Amino acid sequence: MNTHTEQPTRNPFGVQDAPDPDGPDVDAFADSVELGGGADDPNAQPWGAVVDELPDSIAGAWFSRWNGGADPTIPGDTAEAWKEGKAMVKVAGGRFYLMFDWGNGERHALLDVRYIAPDTLVGRYINLSSPDITRPWVGMIVDNRRIDGRWTNGRLDFRR
Repeated sequence: MNTHTEQPTRNPFGVQDAPDPDGPDVDAFADSVELGGGADDPNAQPWGAVVDELPDSIAGAWFSRWNGGADPTIPGDTAEAWKEGKAMVKVAGGRFYLMFDWGNGERHALLDVRYIAPDTLVGRYINLSSPDITRPWVGMIVDNRRIDGRWTNGRLDFRR
């Protein structure tokens, strides 16, 4: 994981920042994505460990999963397969940072996002295990147990 940076970071995890999280490609992608948050969404069915009570905020521990790309470090992985892991959400400087892992905790990434509506988050993903991989991301906060998300090739969702 890329934790050694020469400059101070924006993010509260102290790892490499996602480049240009408010870039024009991020906004263009956000304009093209529709997330409804309904019962028919792929993230609507519980997965991971389900929390019975509704947390007070989106900050804290989550489970993550993504698809839409094959991870070459995972034998037999396909783009359609879900890569699951753990995540942590922190708020700093008016932004939300979602750090998550997959591949049994061996691979890591960071989302640097901002609110653009009461339930919508928009920003950029950086793969901390392969930092040349960055992509726009859009998320919909359904409630404090579910965030539905899309990146350019597939889904990147969070549950608890």
